Amino acid sequence: MMYDIVVVGGGPAGLTAALYARRANKTVLVIEKATFGGQITFSPKVENIPGFLSVTGNEFSEKLVEQLAEQGADFEFGEVLSITDGEVKTVVTDSDTFEAKAVIIATGAKHRLLGLPKEEDFIGEGISFCAVCDGAFFKDQVVGVVGGGNSALQEALQLSELAKKVYIIQNLDFLTGEGKLCEQVEAKANIDIILGTTVAALLGDAAFTGVTLCKTADGSKTDLPLDGLFVAIGLIPQNEAFANVLKLDERGYADYGEDCLTGTPGIFVAGDCRQKHIRQVTTAAADGAVAALAACRYLDN
Repeated sequence: MMYDIVVVGGGPAGLTAALYARRANKTVLVIEKATFGGQITFSPKVENIPGFLSVTGNEFSEKLVEQLAEQGADFEFGEVLSITDGEVKTVVTDSDTFEAKAVIIATGAKHRLLGLPKEEDFIGEGISFCAVCDGAFFKDQVVGVVGGGNSALQEALQLSELAKKVYIIQNLDFLTGEGKLCEQVEAKANIDIILGTTVAALLGDAAFTGVTLCKTADGSKTDLPLDGLFVAIGLIPQNEAFANVLKLDERGYADYGEDCLTGTPGIFVAGDCRQKHIRQVTTAAADGAVAALAACRYLDN
């Protein structure tokens, strides 16, 4: 079957794009390699989505998928290995091949992990990646932030307004964030900065209880009790397979603006895989709508 639009990625950006495309009476296929809903499915409680006082990430994702299924979109599990450009686009997955007149790439960016045992078990259950999303759950508690760049320092400052104590854990002997941010965290009475130290292990069995720290200078280890841990050591955009149809920046993000247009006719990009300053579910959904309407204009013309 020839689709009008194939959407690569089933997170909020991709699902919103598919929704807008279906409401424009385009035939749509959404391909997702892991979990429909994307990273928000890891969030046990979300309170910053308009229209919901509180909703779990899974519930929100299920509502999106249900809404889209009602609109008549098709869904396919699979990892997209390549996209061949042309008047007709060929989308090759690890199990099948699909053709479309337009493609929206909404593959997102995954958080860089520490690579420690039990880490994935604790995601959403003590380990988080977003202070704006989850900081309120740790009000008056003790939390750690791993990382020393701008993102980590911004997370720590946000958390310092809520948590009783915030520890910044940085593997280097200095912070790498901007000078103003460094000054701000150093001025906060409830932020302690631990330099030259890595997280060697995660503590806790059924529940997260803290970390084991390792001094890089001498290898000495100490345990640090924590109620929560925010990992801010970077994102990895999922664009490697699409370098032939996308211009990527030095970090691997699709190097395009808010209009979600690319230099390749019929190829559009949306969500966290695109270079942008704010990565939230609302901005991902906004990208999805913009990309879908741009794709519909392309098809109609």
